[in-house]
Amino acid sequence: MDYPVLPPQDIPSQSSQSQASHIKYHLPYFTPVEVEHLSDKQRGKLSVTQEEKIRQQACGFMEAVGAKIGFPRKTIATAQNLYHRFHLFFPRKDFNFYDVSHASLYVSSKMHDTLKKPREILMVSYAVRSPELAAKSKSIAGEIDVDPAIVEQERQRLLAVERLLLEVISFNFTSRMPFPYVIKVGRKLKGEWPQEKLTKLAWRLTIDSYRTLANLEFPPHVVALSCLYLAALLSSFEENTSPERPGSNSSQQIAETLGKPGPWERQFQTQVQDLEEIAHAVMDLLIVASQNPQANTSPTTPSSPSPHLSRSQHTHPAAHAPLPPIPYKTDQLIRLKIAMREREHPPRERESLAPGQVENEASLLGRNEGTVRFLFGPPGIADA
Repeated sequence: MDYPVLPPQDIPSQSSQSQASHIKYHLPYFTPVEVEHLSDKQRGKLSVTQEEKIRQQACGFMEAVGAKIGFPRKTIATAQNLYHRFHLFFPRKDFNFYDVSHASLYVSSKMHDTLKKPREILMVSYAVRSPELAAKSKSIAGEIDVDPAIVEQERQRLLAVERLLLEVISFNFTSRMPFPYVIKVGRKLKGEWPQEKLTKLAWRLTIDSYRTLANLEFPPHVVALSCLYLAALLSSFEENTSPERPGSNSSQQIAETLGKPGPWERQFQTQVQDLEEIAHAVMDLLIVASQNPQANTSPTTPSSPSPHLSRSQHTHPAAHAPLPPIPYKTDQLIRLKIAMREREHPPRERESLAPGQVENEASLLGRNEGTVRFLFGPPGIADA
């Protein structure tokens, strides 16, 4: 039997079939060059200063909502990191930061098994945005009376952004945090007796690091070590420090050790240039905060989620009082910043986890045609 010969244009080509299927890799970290390029692309007509202001507003908002709803630190920090990652691939002008913040908190609560329903997050959000109405609320939980149609609209927007966020992270719910490393590495640096003051300061600086893009660029152990390095610099700058207990190193000794190449780089699998880059990012944040004392960079954080908050916690935003500000003046921080610049090392070249593929990541997100296969790791690792 003879089969009819189809015209060339009617024969589906292998190239068209291959184009209908795509692979989206999860990249846990980006190089600083990639982050800068992607940020420039999504910033649009905003200036760098305007973008940073919106970023800090969103981070502060997530801090307030997370603390009020009872999320632990890991949930709040991951939500902030998800917000930063989202805007590497989606323009800021297309999304309200409230919507992205709500979705980031929701996805983060799933990742850390501290799940709250979208409506719960939205109701706390309304209370944070309108504290004067929350104070007058007759509800036991301090909820504000909001038009159900408005709540449903925001819930739908939250779920729409959630879908995009899940695609951004390639449905990878793994999240490694730097906080445990602050304790572990701190003990390694200081010998048998840990210095509690230095470790506490490093912990607070690690919290602040999530307001920057450092956790998109570096693994958690590097962020933790950098915050210990910066804590040692802050504790010893223009002061003579001595070990708190016999057998431990002083802050000045720790700062001097981590401030130059040495055997510690192999021990902790990092390099001094990486510590300096993170330290500068957090220092910039501290300088801005010191110039604006009302900016809250280290709010107090509940240790575990609380499903039933008291009325006083719901109706008074000050119930989660911020920690005392880091006791350093602007001029002192600027002098330390200058001193760090004077002795910093040349930046090192970093290899991308997916050379030449980061640009194509955004084109694979939010697609309704074709097939996208999401892999939990970068090329070469997820394919193995």
